[in-house]
Amino acid sequence: MFSQTTEYALRAMSLLAYYPNELVPTPDLAEKTQVPANYLAKVLQQLAQANLITGRRGVGGGYKLAKPAESIKLVDVIRAVGTINRISTCPLGLANHGTNLCALHRCMDSAAKAILDVVEGVTLADLVEDSGGARPLCDPNMTAALSITIGKSG
Repeated sequence: MFSQTTEYALRAMSLLAYYPNELVPTPDLAEKTQVPANYLAKVLQQLAQANLITGRRGVGGGYKLAKPAESIKLVDVIRAVGTINRISTCPLGLANHGTNLCALHRCMDSAAKAILDVVEGVTLADLVEDSGGARPLCDPNMTAALSITIGKSG
């Protein structure tokens, strides 16, 4: 559904939202988000150019959010590294279609609209709050802790 770059950007931003006032070193960010470090560096560059994060080089350096997590919507992150486009005219360029889309393209446009509706309404803060205090990412340690909790209660 999303490009790999978009997925990586969303992972990185979700983790940075979990540590809002800390500079997270790039190697730690790469490890915790399970994103290859070289690829992550390029993604972080795009996020910085979009003024979503700030970084500091050298010892004690890293990245953090450029503004509060409450003011960064998922759509902002997605648009910093990629796009989700609605379909307003025939993608095949057929002049006789104009804005009257075929069934396939109407369906695809409807799907794009649904995705945009969701990501425009969710902030990074929402992800952190929804995580119940755990990191807002897939994490083997969280899964192991959940298994232990379930095992003890059952």
